[in-house]
Amino acid sequence: MSGIVHGGNLAAARARYGEPPGDWLDLSTGINPHGYPIPPIPPDAWLRLPEDDGLEALAAAHYGVIDARAVLAVAGSQAAIRTLPTLLPPGRAGIAQIGYSEYAPAFARAGHEVVPLPESAFLGDLPSDLQHLVVVNPNNPTARLLPAETLRDWHTRLHARGGTLIIDEAFIEAFEDGPTLAPLAGMPGLVVLRSIGKFYGLAGARIGFTLAAPELLTALREALGHWTVNGPARAVVRAALADTAWQAATRAQLQEAGARLSALLDRHGLPNAATPLFAWAPAPHAQALHAGLARLGIWTRLFDAPVSGLRFGLPPDETGWQRLADALASLSHSA
Repeated sequence: MSGIVHGGNLAAARARYGEPPGDWLDLSTGINPHGYPIPPIPPDAWLRLPEDDGLEALAAAHYGVIDARAVLAVAGSQAAIRTLPTLLPPGRAGIAQIGYSEYAPAFARAGHEVVPLPESAFLGDLPSDLQHLVVVNPNNPTARLLPAETLRDWHTRLHARGGTLIIDEAFIEAFEDGPTLAPLAGMPGLVVLRSIGKFYGLAGARIGFTLAAPELLTALREALGHWTVNGPARAVVRAALADTAWQAATRAQLQEAGARLSALLDRHGLPNAATPLFAWAPAPHAQALHAGLARLGIWTRLFDAPVSGLRFGLPPDETGWQRLADALASLSHSA
């Protein structure tokens, strides 16, 4: 498995390529560039230690979870990804070869045998001897989106042999009626991770939710300790989860922007798979394209193994869209 690498690492871009005219256009993440407008934060959120403020109950209602005890706010999905493997019985853990790079090291450190899975495994050739399986849905970066029926079947099979299905739904909220398993939260052997950073554009708040059986969440809560999510972040997310009008309008805008990004890449010879928040363009010349775009001040996320490709996030404005179009045209003409 490859090492841990993330997008949004503009320091690396500046160190290698300097500061371009017009500043960097950072397309290296799948974060909504038009995040939720931060409301005024009550002074008590700063003055008092976080306490039961109804956030988990609100998240349960938002995600369709019947039992609020099956929802735990955590300091971003990252906190759960690092800790959950230590709470599961050691076994063979299937993790995508091309995917979010934090899972494999976390499971390996906890004593699990990590089984790297090619994309074909998720399309019908899943090994039958796994105890645990991680599915990012849609997958980051390949945009593979699995139906809920498939995930429910995998959960049934894994649970029957004492295993666990972990579904990372960091990008699912951008879809209309996405195939989420969140309403099944609370069932043994099922963990669903939901992110606030991507759709809501609040990555800096470092808050997300783990949906799982109450017994597992009790163990996770004890492992993470007290006050893992700060009060101001909790206040902002309560407002964001309650703002259904903003959610609906943003979802429609992201659907349009994702389709626009996909079409733009297609026009410049980059067949791709897309979500509303990012597009994945596998290409043998991805490394050269990544460097060429960087020299023009556009930072993308490069994947070089086992498949070479680029992930493109959404430009934040029309100036950004035009810069990307001009850069792709320039590079395609010079190839």
